[in-house]
Amino acid sequence: MSSRRSRSRHSGSSRITDDQINELVSKLQQLLPEMNTRLSDKRSAANVLQETCNYIRSLHREVDDLSERLSELLANTDTTQAALIRRLLTQ
Repeated sequence: MSSRRSRSRHSGSSRITDDQINELVSKLQQLLPEMNTRLSDKRSAANVLQETCNYIRSLHREVDDLSERLSELLANTDTTQAALIRRLLTQ
């Protein structure tokens, strides 16, 4: 554990242990598609966090792209079908 982290720790039950951090990083690594296929590789927490940020950014781009495509689809669909699609999406 770094001396910086040990100095910044607070006393009490809100303190998180290195084992808990390692467990959370491991769980996070399992959620990342690219890293999940290489689970046996030991990755640094910093690397896992960086990959997580990259993955979240890519998901945001994908959502934006799909939203744009849906908007275009709804704009080019007749009113009845568009209303039905909107209703299905809000359920």
